[in-house]
Amino acid sequence: MSDCVLGLKQKENIEWILENDLNLKKYQNSCVFVTGATGLIGTQLIRVFMFANRKKNFNIHVIAAVRDEEKAKGIYGDFLTSGQFELYVDDIRNPIDYKGKVDFVFHTASVTTSKVMIEQPVATIDIAYEGTKSVLEFARKKIVKKVVYVSSMEVYGSFAGLAEKIYEEDLGYIDLKNVRSSYSEGKRMCECLCAAYLGQFQVPVTIARLAQTFGPGIQKTDNRVYAQFAKSVIERKNIVLHSDGTSEGNYCDIRDAIQALLLLGVSGENGESYNVANEKSHMKIKEMAHMVADEIAEGSIKVIIDIPESALTFGYAPKTKMKLSSEKLRKLGWNPQIELKETYLRMIEDLKKEI
Repeated sequence: MSDCVLGLKQKENIEWILENDLNLKKYQNSCVFVTGATGLIGTQLIRVFMFANRKKNFNIHVIAAVRDEEKAKGIYGDFLTSGQFELYVDDIRNPIDYKGKVDFVFHTASVTTSKVMIEQPVATIDIAYEGTKSVLEFARKKIVKKVVYVSSMEVYGSFAGLAEKIYEEDLGYIDLKNVRSSYSEGKRMCECLCAAYLGQFQVPVTIARLAQTFGPGIQKTDNRVYAQFAKSVIERKNIVLHSDGTSEGNYCDIRDAIQALLLLGVSGENGESYNVANEKSHMKIKEMAHMVADEIAEGSIKVIIDIPESALTFGYAPKTKMKLSSEKLRKLGWNPQIELKETYLRMIEDLKKEI
């Protein structure tokens, strides 16, 4: 992919990681298999590896597992002609039939759209469980050095009271009657499956529980809350909340999240889960909306609350009141650096060129 295809802030992120992340060098001369390679996490991770080849001569062979070949070709451009990059095209739920050697697996593939979770809960569960089982079985046969499973803060569910901080061993309540729980309960089952493959087959797997992660590189078709807020700034339209906005958000910049995954791939303890969240980027949805409207849009737009009769119409996650602790990951050496306002400013700068 030509440098000019990437937004300025995406390029800055990659260049910063190349110059500052000591864990990246530990992937030199290895083969990395990345699922969900057209999503935000998978795409950014692969770009870091490929630019490490281009600029540092790290000789990392990257296999990008995708379902939509045409979309992948549009994303990866001239990477496709590199001898260090190849596409693996199939539904992740099918047995993975890749013949070559693999050292590391990053399983980022997942349903990420709330509307799909509501309208297709069976498929959401199926993709989570069958896809993860396929990946773990593949990793078992390949005898890989590490699998990093990308989970979600939604595994925590909700808590009756607000704990000062939520640690990895804490689990709250998930309403099994709510069809949107197909996502959060699916993530819990996949984490259990990871533990099962470690216990029975000694597959070395570590779990990354990501907070809501975004930044430069989000696609213009992304319609999640952070993307809607960013587009409101660009288009000078009021931010409309379809809830009271009291749910508390835990966030992480994409650059910090990629560094967390690189770290866990070489230093994460097998069978352990790690919260990937910037504790300084924690606030209520309503507070984030006002920050964007007042500070980033400089008061040129307003925040309007318009609550529909049924929250299911928009597929929002249940209300949460929790603050994730990243202490466990920080003890491994992770140090998130980009706070929420800067994430928005950098994301909006790149997004303006795509809309």
